[in-house]
Amino acid sequence: MSRPGSVIRLLIVDDHPVVRDGLSSMFERDPEFEVLGQAADGAEAVRLAEELRPDVVLMDLRMPVMDGVGATRELAARGSGARVLVLTTYDTDSHVLPAIEAGATGYLLKDAPRDDLLRAVRSAARGDAVLAPAVAALLMGRVRTPVSAPQRTPDPGPLSQRELEVLRLVAAGATNREAAARLFITEATIKSHLLNIYGKLGVGDRAAAVTEAFNRGLLLPQTPEQP
Repeated sequence: MSRPGSVIRLLIVDDHPVVRDGLSSMFERDPEFEVLGQAADGAEAVRLAEELRPDVVLMDLRMPVMDGVGATRELAARGSGARVLVLTTYDTDSHVLPAIEAGATGYLLKDAPRDDLLRAVRSAARGDAVLAPAVAALLMGRVRTPVSAPQRTPDPGPLSQRELEVLRLVAAGATNREAAARLFITEATIKSHLLNIYGKLGVGDRAAAVTEAFNRGLLLPQTPEQP
């Protein structure tokens, strides 16, 4: 953990070199931060975190070899003093909850403004919880929603209103780009919603999701049935 007035030492973890280099350049321009290293996957992140002893690990979620949740869990199991701040494009409960449960101090989205990201890293270094507004709202909704009974395995739950909107557009033949434009969100968010839909419906692709949704009565024909 960093001490007041000390430089905050970072390890940047992302499987995209352009993202790693961009984040490194941004932090290196500020004397308050020092980038100790970069990792392209979770396994490398665990190794470098033990070797370099950063104050904060900026952790992507979806990576090869070992994902961000697995790396966060492994760092916690090893007693690492590094604070893990998840930095990702995914803001659904199927991504947020496992990351927080694995031990992440914070969860931020990649579209966060630069100043918000810098403040988040400072807060994480102090051990304060840091959540993107959308993530905080999601967690608050989960807390306020009563659970009928404890379960041993995760309950995928019903589709959210936004997930139903995405599924209706997919059923109508919209591409991810077209759906994103219609809903005024990013393509990455559309992909995230689709992954969540697949998990909840127990399917593996768009066509199967639409079929299963019709079977469950979640989608209704948009035109009158032919005699």
